[in-house]
Amino acid sequence: MYAIALIRYRRPLEEVLVVLDQHRAYLQGLKEAGTLIASGPLDPRTGGALLVRVPDDDVHGALDAIRDGDPYVTFGVAQYELIPWAVQTGREDLDRL
Repeated sequence: MYAIALIRYRRPLEEVLVVLDQHRAYLQGLKEAGTLIASGPLDPRTGGALLVRVPDDDVHGALDAIRDGDPYVTFGVAQYELIPWAVQTGREDLDRL
């Protein structure tokens, strides 16, 4: 199963940037674990988005863990909207990543 995580900043950008390096290190760990496929900031810079791969048998538990482990959340500078995604067209391409 795949999911999209929309991150919305809850604090001014200046406060978010203080936690940015920790957030990026966290995302790098998700990438190395094979969970994160792609990520980046929104334009305009009001938050960001993640494309993640999660186990079919624990979609919500995995998504909650991704959210709860992000320094953006633990420092209270952002919130997540977690959207499970049943990809149809292009799934084979994502599965190869």
